[in-house]
Amino acid sequence: MTMPGPRENLLQCFIKRNRSTQTYYLFLSLTSSLGDDGKFLLAARKCRRPTCTDYIISLDADDMSRGSNNYVGKLRSNFLGTKFTIYDGQPPHAGAKFTKSRSTRLVNLKQVSPKVPTGNYPVAHISYELNVLGSRGPRRMHCVMDSIPSSSIEPGGVAPTQTEFSLNNIEMFPLFPFFRSKSNRVVENSLSGPLVGDKKDGMLVLKNKAPRWHEQLQCWCLNFHGRVTIASVKNFQLVASAENGTAGPEHDKIILQFGKVGKDLFTMDFRYPISAFQAFAICLSSFDTKIACE
Repeated sequence: MTMPGPRENLLQCFIKRNRSTQTYYLFLSLTSSLGDDGKFLLAARKCRRPTCTDYIISLDADDMSRGSNNYVGKLRSNFLGTKFTIYDGQPPHAGAKFTKSRSTRLVNLKQVSPKVPTGNYPVAHISYELNVLGSRGPRRMHCVMDSIPSSSIEPGGVAPTQTEFSLNNIEMFPLFPFFRSKSNRVVENSLSGPLVGDKKDGMLVLKNKAPRWHEQLQCWCLNFHGRVTIASVKNFQLVASAENGTAGPEHDKIILQFGKVGKDLFTMDFRYPISAFQAFAICLSSFDTKIACE
């Protein structure tokens, strides 16, 4: 689930929401129909805390506990629901490739080494800004992908993947940001990195695709090419931001789009260089209440 999506086209998925249990389920679309059953990929459970909200992401729809072997990572929001951090359960490896060994077991598409305890490694930061277009326009998003270089969207560019991690490599990550006691919260916060507003040279930054004003409908619209059927403030399309240079053709490609097609049904389409896990976590942030943005 941490492997990047395809380069050539958007990988079509959908998310089902269960309001009563505050759970979310990600499926891979097996047909072009919005009503197919799909193949289960990931699940998430919303956990409210006094000062924040966590979304625990798991490989098993029936086992979404933080200490489970199926734990993939989590999304954490601030109290207002305007800033989020995506944590991966395994350390990211910039430029590394998958390798196989007896000490590594493969769970779906995610490499998990029994020698490395599951931690929380920040891999992306998301912020929502005040909606200057009012209720008629999408919320303004800004995503900094800490573990993906901006060059990954260029022809021949490469996104990092996770690989096996031996005990010799643990020295590279001396602090494991476990979240199991109050004292460890300080460790986790220290590794969460600067907020999105800070300079992020060399990192991939995703931003909203600018909507266009529709004269007949008298609203701001995005073209989802039939993948979204219900207007919602949650709907969005993300493209790469030309943070440190001139925008090229690669900055026009939609990397992630998310939108409503039913009361509790949403489509999620993504492509290289982000993974299903990262795309799912970004979309989960759109479900969270944005007190300051609406």
